[in-house]
Amino acid sequence: MEKMIVMGGKPLNGEVTISGAKNSAVAVIPAALLVDGVCRIENVPNINDVTVLLNILASLGAKHRYVSSDVIDIDCTNLKTHVVPYEMAVKMRASSYLIGSLIGRFNKAEVAMPGGCNFGVRPIDQHLKGFVALGADVKLEHGVVNAVAEKLIASSIYLDVVSVGATINIMLAASKAEGVTHIENASKEPHVVDVANFLNAMGANIKGAGTDVIKITGVRSLHGGTYSIIPDQIEAGTFMLAAAATKGNCLIKNVIPKHLEAITSKLIEMGVQVEEFEDSVRVSRTGELKATNIKTLPYPGYPTDLQPQTVALLSIAKGVSVITESVWDNRFQYIDEVRRMGADIKVDGRSAIIQGVHELMGAPVKMTDLRAGAALIIAGLAANGVTELANLVHIDRGYENLEQKLQALGAQIVRKVCDDAPEFPDVKKHA
Repeated sequence: MEKMIVMGGKPLNGEVTISGAKNSAVAVIPAALLVDGVCRIENVPNINDVTVLLNILASLGAKHRYVSSDVIDIDCTNLKTHVVPYEMAVKMRASSYLIGSLIGRFNKAEVAMPGGCNFGVRPIDQHLKGFVALGADVKLEHGVVNAVAEKLIASSIYLDVVSVGATINIMLAASKAEGVTHIENASKEPHVVDVANFLNAMGANIKGAGTDVIKITGVRSLHGGTYSIIPDQIEAGTFMLAAAATKGNCLIKNVIPKHLEAITSKLIEMGVQVEEFEDSVRVSRTGELKATNIKTLPYPGYPTDLQPQTVALLSIAKGVSVITESVWDNRFQYIDEVRRMGADIKVDGRSAIIQGVHELMGAPVKMTDLRAGAALIIAGLAANGVTELANLVHIDRGYENLEQKLQALGAQIVRKVCDDAPEFPDVKKHA
């Protein structure tokens, strides 16, 4: 088992380039199952979730090859089965997108209930409601979703809650259904728009993505083509928060500033300087951090996937901050780990009350999920002393070359086998 060792107290300075969006990639790759021909997908992040999905597609009969480090050709012309191996599907949340794609391709799908980060109940009832509305007979037996349709017929579907996963999954299935499907109360997240744009580039007819009503006119077939995934809004936000936490000065490149407006406005409230350019942002801080209150909301609100990282930042802000989590039931499992580092945080239902402390102290901690792992790294970068982070499997699911990017900004961070000592010659002096 590996650990990540962070020597805190060094400002992050310099430039970092953001990778393709994890949340887009894990939906676009399953969407390729709908396409007859070769899809060339560009700006694909090199993360474990992508590797798992490519292996799943290979098990279904698809072929893929890397053209370069971030460009993949996927050919799903000769798929041989609609059954996803159980042990592969349970490894990640995004395996649910395989259901919509396989129903759209074969009019049937057999996929295990998804896995991924464990921070609360993750029902897929809205996904299944959509498939039933399109004419599928759906059964959930022994942890496996079995869906069969004689043919898919368009329908009007109202989502009871705003759900990214359900919006994308219904959009996938409806792309080849007969007639015009309307998804009402649809998610507006950037990666929903990205998936719609990918499908349209392959010959689909989808309008309204990015609004709360999406209109999908079914087509007979989708053809191959080339598509580039958008930059990762959450990775960009993570680096913005890390720069603020360390009193750094970072130019964060390959971003869409509009996607970052919620985080930008809150950082400015905290006393952080943010400059926006055409495809980059500069984040810097010299003064003290100010407390603020935040409620996570569907896009364009504050992203739930930046909530843990923001808690880490606010734990060293002056005053009392309150973060309310309105998207997931139980996304505060990591709080005990931040407390190990000296944070003063109380959880009351869906809210975390954070009394800022003068400084955090390095400590051994465990990552409990992907974004919590990023939060603990930010805490370690800002802390006094050495932080040892375990359970790195979580961080590798969604961040490409994270420690290398941080090292290039001046962070003292290394990945080591457990028993090895970190290669910091001045650890004793600073600790």
